[in-house]
Amino acid sequence: MPDTKMKTTDNKVIKSEEQWRRELSPMQYAVLREKATERPFSGEYEHDHRAGTYTCAGCGNVLFESDAKFDSGCGWPSFTQPAVESHIDEERDVSHGMVRTEVLCSKCSGHLGHVFPDGPGPTGLRYCINSAALKLEPK
Repeated sequence: MPDTKMKTTDNKVIKSEEQWRRELSPMQYAVLREKATERPFSGEYEHDHRAGTYTCAGCGNVLFESDAKFDSGCGWPSFTQPAVESHIDEERDVSHGMVRTEVLCSKCSGHLGHVFPDGPGPTGLRYCINSAALKLEPK
């Protein structure tokens, strides 16, 4: 019988691809594990204005607070800053003929979206995040 327990190494969540596929919806798996992007304006949280904390749909890591969310018009939930800087990893992404900064969950390495330097104050950043990568914990 396969091991179904979540393993952590240095606070990292390590699961087999089989475990991820079992635990995530097909869209969550495509986004978090295969770096897919949901269609613009189709995500569950694009127009959600409830107060709360957005966590990683893969591992529950706290990612963003609703008070950092804004309507950027880009088609995905957008945030000015992460709830905790160390909960987000960034990597250079040169896919699709562009140079962008990919945003990943620091705990499970799940793909969240991208960050761009065209957001409002005070950070000037726009974290453009797939709804499928998030779970809202309402306040």
